[in-house]
Amino acid sequence: MRKSTLIAAPLLAFAAASLGSSPALAAPKLTGEQELAKMLEGRVAGKPVSCISLQDTRDMTVIDHTAIVYGFGQVLYVNRPKDASLVDSSKIMVTKNSTGQLCNVDIVNLRDQTGFTFAGTLSLGDFVPYTRAPKPAASGGN
Repeated sequence: MRKSTLIAAPLLAFAAASLGSSPALAAPKLTGEQELAKMLEGRVAGKPVSCISLQDTRDMTVIDHTAIVYGFGQVLYVNRPKDASLVDSSKIMVTKNSTGQLCNVDIVNLRDQTGFTFAGTLSLGDFVPYTRAPKPAASGGN
């Protein structure tokens, strides 16, 4: 009995120290808008488009309660669904289409990850392309 007390005491002390220090180490949680701004830093918005090709999509990032970002090489397309409060990275997004494109008229069905039960729908908006801002040309001031 004494042996288990000796082992448990250091573990409890370590756990208490870890719990006590974790809030100080935790980084502040960014809002969805702040996260999107950070992702788009150094990029400029282009003219919105109504559809994007699914074959060319490299990445998809869900920014909770804000937007869905689709990556196409150097271009990021930002879609802000009409009810962005339903955008949730913990949900599975399901779309049905036969054109190979995702368009602003498409409906996205949301499913719960644990039981794949229905969790709502999203109506997509336009897709705004963001590209890296061109670097200013070096001036030859002579």
